[in-house]
Amino acid sequence: MPTTSSWKSKLTSSLFILPYFAAFMAFTLIPIIYGFVISLKQYNLLDPVHPFVGLDNYKSIFTEGTQENDLFFIGMKATLKFVIFSVPFLVLVGLGFALLLNALPDKLRSFFRSIYFIPYAVSATVMAVIWKRMFDVTGGFINLLLAKMGIHEFDPIPWLLDKPFVWIALVVATLWWTIGFNMIIFVNALNGVPEDLYEAARIDGANGWDRLRSITLPSIRPVVIFVLITSTIASYNVFAQPNLMSNAGDETKVLLMGILQTAYTAREIGSASAMAILMGLTIMIVSIIQFKVTSRKE
Repeated sequence: MPTTSSWKSKLTSSLFILPYFAAFMAFTLIPIIYGFVISLKQYNLLDPVHPFVGLDNYKSIFTEGTQENDLFFIGMKATLKFVIFSVPFLVLVGLGFALLLNALPDKLRSFFRSIYFIPYAVSATVMAVIWKRMFDVTGGFINLLLAKMGIHEFDPIPWLLDKPFVWIALVVATLWWTIGFNMIIFVNALNGVPEDLYEAARIDGANGWDRLRSITLPSIRPVVIFVLITSTIASYNVFAQPNLMSNAGDETKVLLMGILQTAYTAREIGSASAMAILMGLTIMIVSIIQFKVTSRKE
């Protein structure tokens, strides 16, 4: 039979997680439930009455020719492109920077860690304004630099106006802004790999690539999976970069932009909530598939 002390211990442990649980309920679970309820209503901002319509908002999204159908699938296509283009770089470049940082002397490591991480503290709006100016067609730093080098001197590259250049610009801006976070996670994971394994590998004659492939990557595999999934979720939620930087029209009109247009331009909160719920389910399914595939034992 449980003793009084064990019950007190369990109660104390529960109290420690209570603030997180309260925040999760208030800012995640309840908004999701409320959003789902709204998605089942005809919720026009200018109409005081919000009748229940069941799954009609979801049916409208999958009905060809409707505004919701166009916005959802144009947005999903653009969002998927961004995910495919950005996530591999977010993972690989973050890992590469972490490996380079770990190879530096201790005195320089803290300095460069701060330098790489500083952009992550910049707001999305400031980041977008900086890179929009950098990639500006006529007076942007990138095109001016290329002109100085004799490249595209009389034919500026339309970085923010046309594909594939607009995707290059968006991915570069995203890497600069967020790569420091992934790098820090990888650095902490690399610090947890036992140095004895590397010493034994060096004695056996293993080169740097062999040590990376046989020791480093298997040891930090759970962290790689974590970074892959979180980077994918973050890329699905992209908004500031295409909204504030791009002038390429539907090519970069991501799903969150379509949801915003449905909610506040068309004033159809119910349809926008249905689109958001479907987006969340898509992210959940993709994350589960990634976890299952990457966690599979060889």
